[in-house]
Formats: sequence, structure tokens, C-alpha cells
Amino acid sequence: MSLDHAASKPHEALAVLLRDDMDAVNTLIEARMASKHAPRIPEVTAHLVGAGGKRLRPMLTLAAAKLCGYDGPYHVHLAATVEFIHTATLLHDDVVDESEQRRGRPTANLLWDNKSSVLVGDYLFSRSFQLMTETNNIDVLRILSNASATIAEGEVLQLTAATDLSTNEDIYLQVVRGKTAALFSAATEVGGVIADANADHVKALFDYGDALGIAFQIADDLLDYQGDSAQTGKNVGDDFRERKLTLPVIKAVAQATDEERSFWERTIEKGRQQDGDLDHALSLMDKYNTLSATRDDAMQWAEKAKSAVKKLPEHEIRGLLSGIADYVVARLN
Repeated sequence: MSLDHAASKPHEALAVLLRDDMDAVNTLIEARMASKHAPRIPEVTAHLVGAGGKRLRPMLTLAAAKLCGYDGPYHVHLAATVEFIHTATLLHDDVVDESEQRRGRPTANLLWDNKSSVLVGDYLFSRSFQLMTETNNIDVLRILSNASATIAEGEVLQLTAATDLSTNEDIYLQVVRGKTAALFSAATEVGGVIADANADHVKALFDYGDALGIAFQIADDLLDYQGDSAQTGKNVGDDFRERKLTLPVIKAVAQATDEERSFWERTIEKGRQQDGDLDHALSLMDKYNTLSATRDDAMQWAEKAKSAVKKLPEHEIRGLLSGIADYVVARLN
């Protein structure tokens, strides 16, 4: 989900502050996504990388390292690693979701095929592990390899949880921590680790990334039902049509009458949707104020991210990280 349309853009100020480091990251990404023997790899990767995006995750790695006083070269490797993991998951997600558009452009699986998307995603995962080993830091390897496993686990959990009405808020949070927050928290944590920050600061960076990622995903899920399609790049109700149980629906199902639960079983579990079902789903969410409750949850997670930031050393970056936490939920106002 683009963050372009919020009133202020702290990530842009962060990008200016980190411009030289981000240029180095982009140069490294371009070099490492090359393939001597398989030209399809840079073709597919360049298509997705060239589609834009704010590179928020690698910027968070650079920001964490800089905030903690790092002056070595390996924060660039770690930022590129994070971006490769993120890009690989996008390639795989588009195949799983049978997506046809990302960031306003046709997806790689549509332009090429599913096999190419999956295999190029695998290549990028492999490249990410090559990059992280170059730091010679076992803690970095542990954090990023664990994050990769958690991301995959979260995606598999979502396959079954997304259309199962027994999915509750705890399971939803587990999915979100896997598919989104795990990479945010790893991105910030490794920045502190490579800078040899003290344990309290590393923990604060992890907590910040975790809460930020959860707030980010909850906001995305809410905007699916009340966002502006021109700004979000998604049609209102896409998650409903794709039978994805996200937080606004989970909250409505938890309070549903027998008749309402039958509606959710037909539309979500069985996928037998018909004209007017989206409007009825929205009316049920309105009845139980689940959109407002979901917004409150996103705001609470943003506040948790800001609380974690307060435990970090005094630095101009600290204010920008706090601003980003506000920013990811500003889309909901």
C-alpha cells in the first residue's frame, strides 16, 4: 500500500538524510540481482524493483544502524538483504494470490509466468543469504534467517486461516506478525546489532519494528473496506471478494447472530458470493462498529511503536521513526 497520500511524509525526510547510503544499497541491489546464466532473473527482478515503492524496510535498517552510531560498511549489505527478502516474498505472494497488478503495474507472474516468479523469488532469497553472510555476524544471520522462516510460516498459516471463520484475533495477529511485522522488526533489529548497540536498544528497535509492521498491516486491511481506490490502488472490498478474513470481518463474525454467521459462512468459507453481498458485509461491520474498532487497534500499535522509540538514544532519526509510526496510520483519518 502506497503511503504517498498522507499529509506529511517523514519517510521522505529520512530518505534525504540517508541518501548516500540508499544510493549504495541500490547499487548493491542492481549488482546482486544480476545473473550470468539466466537473463530472466534480472528481467523479472528489475520489473518489480523498477515499479517504485518507498524502500521503507531497508531504510529502517540504515536508520537503526546510523542512530546507534555505526560507521562500517555492512549496514548497506543488510539493507539490501532486507529488500531482497521483501521482493522475493512479493513475487511469491502474487503467485499465491493470483494477482494481476502491483504498484499500478502488471505483476511478474502475469507478464511472464508463475514458474518464473517462484524461481526468481527463490533466487532472491538465496542472494539475501549470501549478502548476510558477508557481515560475518552470527546474530545477524540468526535474526534474518528466523525472520525468513517466520514469513513463510505466516503465509502458510494465512492459507488456512483466511477462509476459516474460527480464525480469531490472536490467529490474525500471528499471521500479521509473520507476513508483515517479522521483516519490519528484523530490519530494525539488525541495524542495532551490526552497530553493536546495547541489549536494551536492540530490544527497543525490535519492538518498534514489530509494532510498526502490525500497525501498517492493520491499516492496510482497514483501507480495503474504507479507502479511496484511486489512492490505495485497490478496489474497495477486494479482500472480501478474495475471501480473506481480516480484522474488520473477524470482529464482526465474533459478534454475529446465527443468521449473520450463515452469511459469512456462505460468502467467506464457501465463496458463494452474489450481488449485494459486499454492501451487506459493510452494513454488518457498521452495525458492530468493527471498522472503528480496527482503526483503534492500528492506532494503539502505532503508539506502541512510538513508545519503543523513546527508549532509543537521542538522535534526529529518532523523531523521524516516531513520525513514521504516526504516518502509517494517518491514512485512516
